[in-house]
Amino acid sequence: MLLDTPSLYFRAFYGVPESVTAPDGTPVNAVRGLIDMIATLVRDHSPARLVATMDADWRPAFRVAAIPTYKAHRVAQGDEEEVPAALVPQVTVINEVLDAVGIARLESPGYEADDVIGTLTHRAGRGAVDIVTGDRDLFQLVDDSRPVRVLYTARGLRNLQIVDEEFVTGRYGVPGRRYADFATLRGDPSDGLPGVAGVGEKTASALITRFGSLPALLEALDAGTTEGFPAGSRAKLAAARDYLRAAPAVVEVARDAPLPDADLAVPVKPRDPEALAALAARWNLDSPLNRLLTALGR
Repeated sequence: MLLDTPSLYFRAFYGVPESVTAPDGTPVNAVRGLIDMIATLVRDHSPARLVATMDADWRPAFRVAAIPTYKAHRVAQGDEEEVPAALVPQVTVINEVLDAVGIARLESPGYEADDVIGTLTHRAGRGAVDIVTGDRDLFQLVDDSRPVRVLYTARGLRNLQIVDEEFVTGRYGVPGRRYADFATLRGDPSDGLPGVAGVGEKTASALITRFGSLPALLEALDAGTTEGFPAGSRAKLAAARDYLRAAPAVVEVARDAPLPDADLAVPVKPRDPEALAALAARWNLDSPLNRLLTALGR
């Protein structure tokens, strides 16, 4: 089980009231919410291995070089992400709790959590993988043959959407392996990805279905082919040719991010009980940590 940890702690921050605090009044809503999320996931799905993936770089240089608007609207100052002030210190606490519990926490310099997930999924070979995220971009990793599924959190952890190839095809009209091509055409304003002007989900789906992939579509454009393009779309695609060649570097998750060696086994007892006890006392985490340790102990 691969956790898109930033996606989950942002959801926890906005889903749990800031009135949930430590004894000194510091908000710990994201910390407590994330701990309870992990406890629920472990209890309900019993993974053999568990990784909390992190963003070492929330806006990697290689993606900005390809598409300068990538996440530009979320830059606060310099190249720092705009994050609620009450959440920033909680990320440090989350890291300390994960380390004390013994849950593997992995990141890769210059890469996002999505890329760590892509790399670990690739390294798992034929092994089954569950990816927990609220990010549709990771639908590109879905693969029924292994299987690789996304446990999609858009409706909350109690109403997880199991995303497999049937879901992706039924919702978007393309197979999971082609979702990145589809998303490139459609665009994603939340990431500053413009897409092709005038090409929405239906046209994007029709194009990928017709040509099979974005590279094949570009090859048809370069060859001057007119057959197979929905009315009015060919000129729009031709005008966006430079974008279409650059965008895959942004949309496609990495499969080869460098990662340190780590023990990915689900811990059955805390790695550092003393540190965990100190964190529980300082940040008022006894109840959620007890629930997590009970789930892990099963």
